[in-house]
Amino acid sequence: MESSVSDFIYLACIVLFIVGLKKLSHPDTARNGNLVAATGMGIAILVAIFYPMEGATNNYTWIAGGLVLGSAGGYIAAKKVQMTAMPEMVSLFNGLGGACAMLISIVEFYNYPAQQDLLNGQAITTLFALFVGSITFTGSLIAFGKLQGFLRDSLVLPFPTVVNMVLLLVIVGSGVYITLLPQLNFNFIIILLILSLVYGVTFVTPIGGGDMPVVISLLNSFSGIGATLAGLIYNNQVMVVGGIIVGASGTILTILMCKAMNRSLFNVIIGGFGGGGSSAVDSGEQVVKEATYADLAIQLKYSQKVIIVPGYGLAVAQAQHACHELEELMEKEGVTVKYAIHPVAGRMPGHMNVLLAEADVPYPKLLDLEDANKEFPSTDVILVIGANDVVNPAANDDPGSPIYGMPILEVELAKNVIVLKRSMSAGYAGIENQLFFGEKTRMLFGDAKKSLNKLIEETSAA
Repeated sequence: MESSVSDFIYLACIVLFIVGLKKLSHPDTARNGNLVAATGMGIAILVAIFYPMEGATNNYTWIAGGLVLGSAGGYIAAKKVQMTAMPEMVSLFNGLGGACAMLISIVEFYNYPAQQDLLNGQAITTLFALFVGSITFTGSLIAFGKLQGFLRDSLVLPFPTVVNMVLLLVIVGSGVYITLLPQLNFNFIIILLILSLVYGVTFVTPIGGGDMPVVISLLNSFSGIGATLAGLIYNNQVMVVGGIIVGASGTILTILMCKAMNRSLFNVIIGGFGGGGSSAVDSGEQVVKEATYADLAIQLKYSQKVIIVPGYGLAVAQAQHACHELEELMEKEGVTVKYAIHPVAGRMPGHMNVLLAEADVPYPKLLDLEDANKEFPSTDVILVIGANDVVNPAANDDPGSPIYGMPILEVELAKNVIVLKRSMSAGYAGIENQLFFGEKTRMLFGDAKKSLNKLIEETSAA
């Protein structure tokens, strides 16, 4: 009877997960969807705690301690994290999910019957959970370091593809060897753990910063797989289904982002995009034309259509609210204002969408890459705010560029392009942007938030 009740509640939790995920697909319902899914998870946790667990009566102190520490940490992180640091937090939380699967596997093997072999479904599942959890943990930490900037893309392994392939073969061979042993040798489990942790490091280290959105999405799917495997270990349906949802959605998002970059996932993993590169084009002596606030304010005020292209620089400056204020000011003057969003703009999937939603920018104003490129030729002014690689013409024109072939926002098709940047520094791909020297382009140097506020003042006075 108790089992039937718990199964029914778990089914209700799964339904809440699916409904929440569905609501997350649209900004208007995303906040509510997050609450729905969180409610399902909260109920599932309570059922797991209070459902009678054989031999677990002495563990409630540990469970309570974990709940208090985890809840406090999550609450503080959610309250204090800046939008610019959201990718790092997501990456770190992915790593913690992987660490959970890894620790569960270690505990299960530590308590494994001494005289029993590992050639069975439960043991093989636990081995796989150990591997996936370990690479998710250390891989996410490396991604976190790259996003934070204290691990530079110049820090690469010699022959990374060869190293990774050899290490992966050793891990697979070790796993097969362990399962064929007549009984468990825990020392071999520790060796497999160390190899898997090292592989997580070598797997992510060669990948350049420009590919971090794809890597975060991929590691997110790994954390879902880890949760699924943990659910199989404990025969917990809600963990299995929840993990499948995370793993499947993360995998689909990874594939879509690779498609948006016109690259295969294999190419992302071994290609080192964002790790620097040289262009086949000799740039020679080039001149940058600077814009003035007064001239730009008049130009914006008397335009018919303006499109804003946000990038990571907008997030760094926390300029989304100023951007929205400028948008509203231009609309009062009869200007049509829209936003062009590149699929991999920022440092994580949907980064720009989240920023603009925080500033209450209406979702219908956001154009995807294809729709934006169709509208650029009829656009009077494009404001590029902190974006770099996603508007770099080298992706179309320069076969020697590391971003060649990646679909970009072709802003140079517009009548005028204004680029707001702190300096002429390269983007995550580590290459110069020829757009900055274009005939139609003018640069407005400085902090994006301060520049936009000054522009708002000038436009109001114009």
